[in-house]
Amino acid sequence: MSGRGNTFPGIINNTLSSLPSRLLDDAVTEFSRLPGIGKRSALRLVLHLLRTDASDSTRLGEVLLRLRKEVRYCSICHNISELQVCNICSDPRRDITQICIVEDIRDVIAIENTQQFRGKYHVLGGIISPMDGIGPAQLTIEPLMERLKSEDIQEVIMALSATMEGDTTTFYLVKRIQQSGRTGLRCSTIARGVSVGDELEYADEVTLGRSILQRVPYDQSMIR
Repeated sequence: MSGRGNTFPGIINNTLSSLPSRLLDDAVTEFSRLPGIGKRSALRLVLHLLRTDASDSTRLGEVLLRLRKEVRYCSICHNISELQVCNICSDPRRDITQICIVEDIRDVIAIENTQQFRGKYHVLGGIISPMDGIGPAQLTIEPLMERLKSEDIQEVIMALSATMEGDTTTFYLVKRIQQSGRTGLRCSTIARGVSVGDELEYADEVTLGRSILQRVPYDQSMIR
């Protein structure tokens, strides 16, 4: 079906309440559930799939099914992985004395792209946000505390977004670490080259890289 041009002229300009097919409507509804995808963008994506070869849609469907069935979370750092232990945790070249605390996989990708950090990670799976019903129990904080007991970690780097929720989570984690009785463990935060209120994943690589290199000891006065 490829090469046929715009097979459905005028549909996108019409109201979405008058789609000519129930299957088309269902597909648009499912695509529009994705973050940042509205109904009109979803319609464009669906019509694009209909214009291309059937094999393209088949490959997309197979990849999505494999993604759901085969991708898991690393048993150590909770990063997304195809194996029980991710390639970062299993890499003997990584610095085992440093652990970088991040909100989710997007932040791991952002920091890795800077090529400025050679330690390991711990993915919280979110940040403390009472407004959203997210407390410490919903995050991977207890597995983190277990890692601090069992691994030879000397520095914990807090690399959470410079938001009120990010700072609250950092404050909570530092208090937990201090109360754990673990001695000789430094807590630091990435330098504020990342602007207050910015999401970490949207910081450019140069700024984020400098923030990692110029990290500073954690001071509770930063969030008073």
